[in-house]
Amino acid sequence: MRDPGIKNPGLSVALRQDAPIPLDVEFVVAPGELMALVGPSGSGKTTTLRVIAGLYRPANGRIACHGAIWFDSATGTFVPARQRRVGLVFQSYALFPHLTALENVMEALGDVPAEQRRAEAHALLERMHLHDMDNRRPAQMSGGQQQRVAVARALARQPDVLLFDEPFSAVDRVTRRRLRRELAEIRRDLPMPVILVTHDLDDVTRLADRVCVMDRGSILQRGTVNEVMQQPANDTVAELLDLLPDEETA
Repeated sequence: MRDPGIKNPGLSVALRQDAPIPLDVEFVVAPGELMALVGPSGSGKTTTLRVIAGLYRPANGRIACHGAIWFDSATGTFVPARQRRVGLVFQSYALFPHLTALENVMEALGDVPAEQRRAEAHALLERMHLHDMDNRRPAQMSGGQQQRVAVARALARQPDVLLFDEPFSAVDRVTRRRLRRELAEIRRDLPMPVILVTHDLDDVTRLADRVCVMDRGSILQRGTVNEVMQQPANDTVAELLDLLPDEETA
């Protein structure tokens, strides 16, 4: 379902509910823009991603992507997850352990004719610098390699929006830097809205255009990274971003 009143492409999110998981969230992400969601555990970041992906239906709100309405509580509209073009990359990779890297990516190519899936899956693995990894199973790959397979699988859906849930938390520092560079490459090549959930402020400063600081299901502050880092709205935001002066040196 398309909304003719939406003139600007991108992702718009507005969510409201009191229970069981409190949510008071509203933001817009333009094509080619990366929005970071930061905040403590339990602040609603992952729930927000799940709502966008269609894996959780909140009590009230509205989600539109490139003019297509995915959720609107006022009209009862709810597009199932399988019908949304969303690439979701989990913290735990969520690969099928019994399938090879190639087969994991092919699983996301259900709309592609069978005779083309192998070639397209191989091309996506090559794009993620996974040369000669087609026939390896997850247990035979490093954490960074598994994460690249997860990203390749997300891209196989030809997504309208990319969602990353703590994608770098389980890898070492060197691999994290490499994955950041590869995410930056994807953004350049495929200008779409991207949302990154992270606890690492380096991810925010190196990758994000804008940031939403969340706590207890609400957005405390949103703006460009420089705006929020240089002018936190209050002490709570400053504390969540580790911007308060150390007591010993204050």
